[in-house]
Amino acid sequence: MAGTDEDAVAAEDEALFVLTAVLLTPAKFPSVLGDDYPEACAALGLAPAADGYGLVLGQDGDGSRWTVVIDDVSLVAVAIASWDCGMEYDLSPDERTVVAALPGWPLAVAVAAPGVPAPHDPAEDVADGPPLAPPDTTTWGPAQRRLGADEIAVQWATWREQIDDADFPAPGATADGERGEDGEKAESRGHSGIRRVLAEARGYVDSPPPLGRVRSSFAPGDARTLRADGPGWSLVARTDDIAFVLLDDEPGEVLPVGRGPELPGLLEALDKMAVRPL
Repeated sequence: MAGTDEDAVAAEDEALFVLTAVLLTPAKFPSVLGDDYPEACAALGLAPAADGYGLVLGQDGDGSRWTVVIDDVSLVAVAIASWDCGMEYDLSPDERTVVAALPGWPLAVAVAAPGVPAPHDPAEDVADGPPLAPPDTTTWGPAQRRLGADEIAVQWATWREQIDDADFPAPGATADGERGEDGEKAESRGHSGIRRVLAEARGYVDSPPPLGRVRSSFAPGDARTLRADGPGWSLVARTDDIAFVLLDDEPGEVLPVGRGPELPGLLEALDKMAVRPL
C-alpha cells in the first residue's frame, strides 16, 4: 500500500510525504502491535476510541519519520482500497481530523519518500516523547507469532493444502489406542498447548475478552475467516474447515486442529461474538 509521490498532509507545520496508511480499529488493526485492539492502541499511547483511527505514515521534508493519527477512518479505508487496486489516491486529511502527530513509525516501512534524506527519527527537541519503533520480529515471540497467524489467514489455501485430513486421528480413537470422543479431541488431547488454546477460546464465548481478541473477516463461499488471540497463542480458522494454532512456547510451529464434531460449534460461537469490519 503506497500513495503517490505528491501525497501529503500537514503535520507539525511540515509537509508530510505519505508512504502508506493502515487502519487501527477494533475489527482491523496491525496485529503485530498486540493481541487485541486496546493493546494495539496502548502501543501508540492512544485511548481505544470506539470508532478507531487511521494511521498515516510518512516523512517530513527533513526525512524524519512521523505517524499522523486521524479520526477519519473512512478516508484511510478508501485510500487503502484504492492503492490495493493499483489506483492513485491523494490522502490529504483535514487538519481538524488529526488526533496526534507521533515521532517514528510503529511498523516497518520498506519505501522512502523521493528527494528527501533517508528515513530517520526526528530530533529530540522536535519530537514530543520517544519515537515509535516496530516490534522486534527477529526472534520468535508474540509479535512474530501474530505475524505468522496473519500470513496463514491471507494464504489459507497454501497452508490448507499441506494438511491431509487422513493425518487426523479417526473419530473414536486416540494416538494411544484409547477411545476418544472425536477427531478434534483425540488430536488435541496429546498436546497440552492446543488443549489450553481451545479451552481459553471457549471461555471467550462465556466471558467476552478485550475488544478485537476475536475477529471475523471475509472468506470464500458462505464461510468466514476467524482470528482469535490470547496470552501466548493465536488461532486462525475457517468456519467451514479446520483451525491452525501458533504458540509462543513452540517457535515456528504451526499446529493444525482437526474439525471433529466440536470445533464447528466453537467456531460458530466465536463468529457470532467476533467484531467485523464495517
